[in-house]
Amino acid sequence: MWLPLLGLLIGIFIGSALYIPIPGVFAKYLSVAVLAALDSTFGGVKSIFDDRFDAAILLTGFFTNTLLAALLAYLGDQLGVDLYLAAVFAFGVRIFQNIAFIRRQLLARWIQKRHLHAAKENGNEEA
Repeated sequence: MWLPLLGLLIGIFIGSALYIPIPGVFAKYLSVAVLAALDSTFGGVKSIFDDRFDAAILLTGFFTNTLLAALLAYLGDQLGVDLYLAAVFAFGVRIFQNIAFIRRQLLARWIQKRHLHAAKENGNEEA
C-alpha cells in the first residue's frame, strides 16, 4: 500500500521543490495528465485493498492514461472541440469513486481495530 503513496509524495515534493515554468498553452494538457496520474495512483491504492495490486498494471495504466489524456486534449485542440472535458469528467468520477472506496476500507479497518481493542480491555478476546 505504501508504494503508490510514496510515489505520490515524492512527486508532490519534487513538484513543489522545483520551479519549472510551464507555458499557459500547455496548462490544459498538464492538468488532464495530472488527473490521469492521480486516477492511476488512487486506483493502485484501491487495488491494494482489494488484494489485486500488480505493479506492472499500475505503471502501464499510469503512463497509458496520462498519454491518452494528453493526446485527447491535443486532438480536441486541433478539432476546436473541448475533448479534454470528457477526460476530466471520466477521471474525476473515477478519482472520487476510488477515494470513497479507500475511505470506507480505512474506516472499516479502524472500527474493527477499535472493537478488538475494546474487547481485549473487557477481557473478551474472541470478539
